[in-house]
Amino acid sequence: MNSTDASRCAEEPGRFAPQIDRGACEAKADCVRVCPYHVFEIRPLAPEQKRGLSWVGRIKAFAHGGKQAFAVHAEACHACGLCVKACPESAIRLVRV
Repeated sequence: MNSTDASRCAEEPGRFAPQIDRGACEAKADCVRVCPYHVFEIRPLAPEQKRGLSWVGRIKAFAHGGKQAFAVHAEACHACGLCVKACPESAIRLVRV
């Protein structure tokens, strides 16, 4: 990520937060790579999160090692949308906090 990419993130942090569709995320980590504010991490799903998935979501999670992207530092999000554009599954959207 270079400084020109980060300069597109003009929103004040904490006004928006990434919301990840658990049924769509395949833990490919594109969001981790593009976010200039280190909002995302790939982590294992907790058992209660796995139980909340659809049948297709459970298959996807199993195929990807039971891991998904998490917005562990959502308060640092500047709503630039780089993660939304980078996600190959379109599993991320930005919501106003």
